[in-house]
Amino acid sequence: MAEGIKIEIFKLKNADELTKSLAEPESRMETGGAAAMTAALASSLLERAAALTEKELPANERVDYILRNAGILRTYMVHLIDEDVKCRQPLRRALKEGGEREIEAARQPAVAIPAEIINMMGQALELAKELSALCPKESLHYLGECAELAMAAIRSARMFIVDMSDKCSDETYRFIVRRENEITLSSCETCAKEIIAAAEAAI
Repeated sequence: MAEGIKIEIFKLKNADELTKSLAEPESRMETGGAAAMTAALASSLLERAAALTEKELPANERVDYILRNAGILRTYMVHLIDEDVKCRQPLRRALKEGGEREIEAARQPAVAIPAEIINMMGQALELAKELSALCPKESLHYLGECAELAMAAIRSARMFIVDMSDKCSDETYRFIVRRENEITLSSCETCAKEIIAAAEAAI
């Protein structure tokens, strides 16, 4: 009789179990999962700031929009913790069984979740920037903290993507990936600095 297949769901682990899994070299959890965890925390702080702002501006449509989307982002980022594991399965299989062509083909799907985290955290920063003009002074620090965590998620995800692309034999692909991520990082940093400056000024 065949043994049952063990399905490990990382998002259901507690904080100690999750961080222990990430620390283990043989774990299926990788940088994408860590970035997703960090992005979920950033989204939580955005949602908290929006909820506090809503108490001050209960009929504001933009605040309602930001609050709703912050909650969606938080839930989505938690979902991506396990999606990152799934996206890297083809690469793990190719590294064990495939040839150079199979490995090359599997590299791009392996960074799909880190790329999505960068994209979504860029949008979270835009929401946080908009909210910073409406947020009560005493709650602005949550937006500054959100921006710091969002940038940590973006930077770690970018590093993983660039490192993965650097193993590709296509020089043009390596250059494009590096350059695109440099541009995105610069744009996100500019937005984050504005949010953090507003938060610092309120402290």
